[in-house]
Amino acid sequence: MEWRDEGLVLATRRHGERDAILEVMTEAHGRHLGLVRGGRSSRIAPMLQPGNRVALVWRARLEEHLGQFTAETLEARAGQVLASPLALHAVNHLGVLLRLLPEREPHEQVYAAADGLCGLLGVPRLLAETLVRFELMILRELGFGLDLLECAATGRRDELVYVSPKSGRAVSREAGEPYAPKLLALPDFLHAAPSSPGDTPPMTELMAGFRLSGFFLERHVFEPRALPPSAGRAAFLSLLQVDADRG
Repeated sequence: MEWRDEGLVLATRRHGERDAILEVMTEAHGRHLGLVRGGRSSRIAPMLQPGNRVALVWRARLEEHLGQFTAETLEARAGQVLASPLALHAVNHLGVLLRLLPEREPHEQVYAAADGLCGLLGVPRLLAETLVRFELMILRELGFGLDLLECAATGRRDELVYVSPKSGRAVSREAGEPYAPKLLALPDFLHAAPSSPGDTPPMTELMAGFRLSGFFLERHVFEPRALPPSAGRAAFLSLLQVDADRG
C-alpha cells in the first residue's frame, strides 16, 4: 500500500541507532505514525522537527502495519520553535491536543487550523488567540462543542458574556447576573472573526478564553481519560503572562 499527503510534524522518537518513528498530523489521513529510515541522521533529522510542514509518502504491505515514511520539507519552522520558548510550548501543547483525536481518522479542518497556528509562531498574541480557538475546535471534534451563539435562558443573541459550566451554553448579561460567580466569562473576541496582527484581544480576554476552553477540556477530556494536565499549556500561559507584564 502507498499514499502521498502533506503533514505537520508532531514528534519523533528514537528507533535503533539511526532510524526514527515519526508522528505527524496529515491533511487526508489524520494523525499517523511511521518509520523513517535514517531519521536520526544529520541530513534527515532537521526536516523532522516539530512544527515543520512536510510532504510525505507512506508505504506498507498491509494497511494496519506501522509502515515507512519518506519526507521532504515544505515549510521549515524549527528555527522559530527553537528560538522562542513560547513557540516551543505552543507546539508541544498542539501535539497534546492532536493526540486526543483517534489515530488515522481524517480531520481536514483540524489539520488546516493546526498548520495555520504553526504559521503564527512568531506573533505571540495572535498565536494565543488562535490557540484558544483551536482548543474549542478540538472540543467540537470530540463531541463537546460549546454553544456560544445564543443565551441558554432567553434565546437572545446579544450581550452574551457568560457560559454555563454545566451546559457549555452562552448566557446573556441580564439572565446570568444573579448567578455570575458560578458562571464562566465569555470573552468578546470569541464572537468575532479572527483578529489581525495589529488588533489582537487584550490579555484579560485571552486569559478568560483559556480559562473557558481549559475548564471544558479538563472536565470532558483530560479527567475522564485520566490524562495529566498539558505541561506545554501551563508553560505557554505562564510565559504569555510574563511577556504581557513586560509589554
